[in-house]
Formats: sequence, C-alpha cells, structure tokens
Amino acid sequence: MRWKRTIQLLDVHCEGEIGKVAIGGVPKIPGETVAAQLHWLNTDPKGQELRRFLCLEPRGAPIGSVNLLLPARHPEADAAFIILQPDQAHASSGSNSICVTTALLESGIVEMKEPETVVTLETAAGLIRATATCRDGRCEKVKLTMVPSFVHQLDVTLQTPRWGDVRLDLCYGGIFYGLVDVGQIGLRIEKGNAAALVQAGMVLKDLINRQIPVVHPEIPAISGVAYVMFRDMEADGAVRTCTTMWPGRADRSPCGTGNSANLAALHARGKVKVGDVFRSRSIIGSEFEVGLAGETAVAGKAAIIPTIAGRGFTFGLHQMALDPFDPLSEGFAMTDVWGPSAGEI
Repeated sequence: MRWKRTIQLLDVHCEGEIGKVAIGGVPKIPGETVAAQLHWLNTDPKGQELRRFLCLEPRGAPIGSVNLLLPARHPEADAAFIILQPDQAHASSGSNSICVTTALLESGIVEMKEPETVVTLETAAGLIRATATCRDGRCEKVKLTMVPSFVHQLDVTLQTPRWGDVRLDLCYGGIFYGLVDVGQIGLRIEKGNAAALVQAGMVLKDLINRQIPVVHPEIPAISGVAYVMFRDMEADGAVRTCTTMWPGRADRSPCGTGNSANLAALHARGKVKVGDVFRSRSIIGSEFEVGLAGETAVAGKAAIIPTIAGRGFTFGLHQMALDPFDPLSEGFAMTDVWGPSAGEI
C-alpha cells in the first residue's frame, strides 16, 4: 500500500464523549506558540486539509474530536495538544484533556506513577494541570485544574424569531460560550430532545456571533462563541447541561469548558464560593465533579480557577491512512447524518 499519510489514533472516551488522541504520525504544525499553531490550523489550507482528513467522512465521523499531540513549548508542560472538530480547531476542552491525560499515561508516553500522577498539558488557552488517580496500570479518574475562566457579559438579551427574547450569559471557560437556561426554548435536557436542542443551539450560536463579537483580551486566536450550552438544575442540586456542537450534535459529556464558563457566571452572581464542589450531569446522565479552586484576574477582569473531575476510558487503537488516489481525500458531510448545518462544511 502506498499511503500518502498515516496517523495513529488511540481511541478514548470521557464520560461518553469520544476524544481520539493522535499519538503517532502527526505532521509538524507551524507556529512558535500553541496559540499560533491553532491559528495556522484554522487559517492555512494545509491545516484545514489535515482537520478534514481526520474529522470528516469517509474517515472521520460527526461524533467526537481528534486531539493532535504536539511537542510542548512551555517548560512546565509534559505535552501540548489542539482539539480538531469538523468546524475548526479549538483551544481547550475538559473532556478532551481527560482523554489526552488517559492516553499519555496508559500508552506510556508519560510515565505513570501510582497512586497519583500529575500531568501538565499545554493548550492554546494556557496550561491545564491534570492529577490522575492511577491503579493497576490504568487511570481511574482525572482531576483538571482549568485555565482562568471569566464572565464576558451576563444577562444578554438576544432577539430570536422563534422564541422571542432569549436571555443568556456570555462566558469564557477556555473557549467562549453562550449559556442559556433551557426552559426558555420550551425543552428539557434529555436524550429524546437531543436533535431539537442541537437545532436550537445552532440557531442561537449563529445569532450570537452575528450580533456580539467576542475576543479573548490576551489571546486573539481565541475569538467568537464556539458553543451554546443549555443548562438546568436537577432536583438533587446537580447542574444539567447540553453543549450543542457544530454542525449538529450534542456533547455526550457534561462539558468541562462549558462548566468552567458556567462556574464563572455562578461566581459572579454570588451563588458559589471558593472551595465549593458540585456535580454536573450530561444529557446521557454521565457526571463531572466541578469545583471552584480560587479567584484570579485576566487582563484586569475578575476570573476564577475551576476544577473538573471525570473518567477516561481507552477502547481501541487504529491507524488512519490516506490513499493518494482517493477522490474523496477532502472529506465530506451529508445532512442525513450530520444535520442541516452539514451543507456549510
């Protein structure tokens, strides 16, 4: 076989959300920083070609992400990574950080030490410190100390043709989120409503980004609202979440960066304090532990340090290859599987 490109992928999921980790064959990504590498992946045709190769059909799938392992640039980091999804490369992710930590330790790329191993991950959003509970050669649990999270604007009123005025919070948790109380669109966060939630999320995300530009005050490569996360409260005090992801799917995990953003909103409203820990539950019922570790500032703006704890599980290892004669080398997506937004890919 004369393959043009081969990349080795370790299959991992975190609380149901797939985050494959490219552990071999990753090409050199230009850029002096991880943020610059993120920018290159999102703007250069060769970067977009790599993302399409890994994330679109016939080799990829709409569900899950592919994490590119990269050499660390920061002296404290054990490894760097960037998250690839069908729409673009993303700066940060809690579930993917847990997948990457699990992959690094269980594959032996980073030495596992029992009962606990600390792994420092470098992302375009900054350093994430992962504390893995390890036993008998596997990661039982990973607790992340996330990047500083902050409120961009609370109680934004968005005019919509279907639901009238929708109130939301614009917050940063490693990427920017529109946080919406789900009752405003007449739905509950449950598996049977996944398609309707996703369709609503895509509409709201488009409206937000048309009307309200957002850029990180210190990292210009991170801009725009990446996701709309619907939220609700459970009877037992857990936060229920559904992060809607382009071109049309729901995050299976409770969402680490989304909960970090929501934690910033809760803190700004005086509903949580340093030391508090609560559970966040996903649309499929899987859970994260969300904690408020400290307070800080970003470019003079009040910010918090969130923690996210969950589990990652490896379930396969495979090699993805590109036949140089394959007429579908650029990848494709169809609305029958990917949803109405697939026509934009």
